[in-house]
Amino acid sequence: HGLLMDHTMFESQVQALQGLYRCISWDERGHGQTADPEHCEAFSYYDSADDLAALLKYLGVEKAVLVGMSQGGYLSLRCALIHPDVVGALVLIDTQAMLEDPEQMPHHEALLRAWMEHGLSDDMAATVERTILGQGWSGAAAWRAKWKKATPINLGQSFLALAQRDDISPRLAEIKVPALVIHGDKDAFVPYAMLHPLYEAKTKGRKAIFIAKGSVH
Repeated sequence: HGLLMDHTMFESQVQALQGLYRCISWDERGHGQTADPEHCEAFSYYDSADDLAALLKYLGVEKAVLVGMSQGGYLSLRCALIHPDVVGALVLIDTQAMLEDPEQMPHHEALLRAWMEHGLSDDMAATVERTILGQGWSGAAAWRAKWKKATPINLGQSFLALAQRDDISPRLAEIKVPALVIHGDKDAFVPYAMLHPLYEAKTKGRKAIFIAKGSVH
């Protein structure tokens, strides 16, 4: 799942695929049912990749197709790098291997500080909604209600993992499994141009990658 989301964002996909595949959705540290309202240690997406590999081992899954949206893609790519034996393929949705746009980070940081100090106002909730869910999506109200319950400690550590992650684009050629890259043309957070390193690295390694560009909620 993406930043500020949880495993329930994939409910429709799980329902559609459960007759064909075993589908496992989970909550990353600081999110959903994994979030502790009072405590959250600093973590990186490598820690999350370790968590994912440990979860698969616990469930007896030797190899899986990892489906990750935005930050879910960040940790899925890292899982493919440090736990290649458990990854059979990747589905990367509105994600990237590089860092955030440095010109946008101060705006994100300012919103986060205000949220942590004063709670999530309706105006801030509208901004987060447009960024993550798009404009006017019918299911947005349920997510706004979840965001208002988020605690400062979980918000801070989750954003820190995002802001302090490394650029792994030079290592993408190390990932040998097939990958499907999907990008919505209404994505306001990850520019379409940021997908190019994913495509170039995989094609140089002679591994097929497909880029599907269309509206995605």
